[in-house]
Amino acid sequence: MLYAWSLRKDWKYLFATGHNGLVNRAVAEAVLSGESLFTPRLGWLIGIGKDCGLSEIAVLFLLWLALFGAGLLLLVGLYARSAAITAWFLYLCSAKSGTLFSYGVDNFTIIGLFYLVIAPFPGPRTSPERLGFHRRILQLHLCIIYFFGGLSKALGLEWWNGVSVWRALSRPPFDLVNPDLLIRFAPLFPALGMLVVVLESGYPIFIWPKRTRAAWLAAIVAMHISIGLTMGLYLFALIMIVLNLSAFGPGLFSKQMALSGRPATHLLP
Repeated sequence: MLYAWSLRKDWKYLFATGHNGLVNRAVAEAVLSGESLFTPRLGWLIGIGKDCGLSEIAVLFLLWLALFGAGLLLLVGLYARSAAITAWFLYLCSAKSGTLFSYGVDNFTIIGLFYLVIAPFPGPRTSPERLGFHRRILQLHLCIIYFFGGLSKALGLEWWNGVSVWRALSRPPFDLVNPDLLIRFAPLFPALGMLVVVLESGYPIFIWPKRTRAAWLAAIVAMHISIGLTMGLYLFALIMIVLNLSAFGPGLFSKQMALSGRPATHLLP
């Protein structure tokens, strides 16, 4: 919903062709076709709309409305399976057709929506074992992502000496922090870089034990909040927090849920 809402004024300029678009969508989809002819894209849906007598702009508006509506239905829990499939497919199409503008948030959002497509939704007739199985897959998925993310950072020097932190905070359009403030706290950047490396590479080690899970999860959430606030990557921070809380958050409340007579797996989104 937030993704669609953030693009409400720029949707047609990002995805329209010809003089109506910021960058001709055909260019992005031609690049995409060089990778695979079978990857979903908005051009397919626009072509179907044109066959039905609708203009490109009209189809784009309907697609934006459908994406926002699917997110709203997921939020309130109505027609959740159909809404999940619709949201995943439309988001995949928009991310791939806008591949020249996409970044990590799109990949992680597609991953999260795909889990909603395949996982059972909590309910009185839902098997706790099936919920736990899909949650376990998500947990392992996050462990792989963070471990190799941390490993790739550790293999270079720029995260150890703070250069990567400086570049991340000073490079437009992510330079939200005042340069004077960056210079003042620059001596702390090597420590911050090493902390990120430790948090990510140590994720699959310390997120499993109950004694360290809460602290590690809180640290990861705090890291993403910091990224969102200092670099303006609010959607990226939000989706990573949602994925982490969905994977490992329910286990932290197992004792309280047991006392209330409800299984902790019902907390899985």
